[in-house]
Amino acid sequence: MIKRIGALMWARNLEFMRDRSTLGWNILLPVLLVLGLSAVFGNGVRPLLKVAVLGELPVAQEQTRLEFTQYVAVEDRQSSLAKVGRHQLDALLIPAEQRYFYNPSSPKGAVIHRMLQTLPNWTAEVEEGAGLRYVDWLLPGILGMNIMFSCLFGVGYVIVRYRKNGYLKRLSATPVSALDFIIAQVLSRLVLIMVITVAVFAGVHAVFDFPVQGAYLDLFLVTLLGCASMVSIGLLVASRLTSEELAGGLLNFVAWPMMVLSGVWFSLDGAPQWVQQASLLLPLTHLLQAARAIMFDGAGLAELSLQLAALGGLTVVCIMLAAASFRWRQQ
Repeated sequence: MIKRIGALMWARNLEFMRDRSTLGWNILLPVLLVLGLSAVFGNGVRPLLKVAVLGELPVAQEQTRLEFTQYVAVEDRQSSLAKVGRHQLDALLIPAEQRYFYNPSSPKGAVIHRMLQTLPNWTAEVEEGAGLRYVDWLLPGILGMNIMFSCLFGVGYVIVRYRKNGYLKRLSATPVSALDFIIAQVLSRLVLIMVITVAVFAGVHAVFDFPVQGAYLDLFLVTLLGCASMVSIGLLVASRLTSEELAGGLLNFVAWPMMVLSGVWFSLDGAPQWVQQASLLLPLTHLLQAARAIMFDGAGLAELSLQLAALGGLTVVCIMLAAASFRWRQQ
């Protein structure tokens, strides 16, 4: 018995080792993740407080000299004040006016006020507002993450399996074109994931009463477009692959940067500028930005044109590339 198990184990290991692409991704993926995460978060001690600066950031640092504080340059006064009101920023500093805004109902805001109120010539302004619960902010991230994994792996991995077991080869003998097959996959996954997402959202919303300042229809449409973009990426990745393990590695390679850089678990407001710019290349970033803007700021679709254009453009490009490169057979 032991000999049979050993032979089977050795055969499976040889199969894995001979698939060089899969082996390479299994080695490369964790290395790239470690390098990427160290580049983003490897900045030593993390600050306790986060303040926004509207204007000259070095001037604000020189005048206030707050310890264990992260200074973040911002350009929009109203959106920054809204974040102070929601406890997403601990204060807003305006060096040119020598004024700062804080929310007295925020513990960290109160701490900053106690440190800044002794500064000569600086004026304190109160920005009232009920802070967001972390679960309020987290909900779009969790639903977006679920959408991402379901769309990427639910489509990409399955298509590779279809190709490997010959289902696509048999389908190619029918009048179905590659574009027909791809559109059917997109619609099928959209229906399933939207039903699941809406049901989950309704269920948890009934329990936690999440704030939704904007229109539910806008939220639905943004989510639908986000799902379409994720499905299209899964289709593109799987358009020519024949190895399920390689497909899994590539899909993980696509998914993990979005997990880390798209604001699923935490805000990127204090991240380096290049990280914030890089995150805009990821569809999950645009989906979460749009969903949170609708929920917390009451934004409409017209105000989300950048996010909608990014998601829509990515969807069209990926579907067309997937259709053009689609392969029915393994060889």
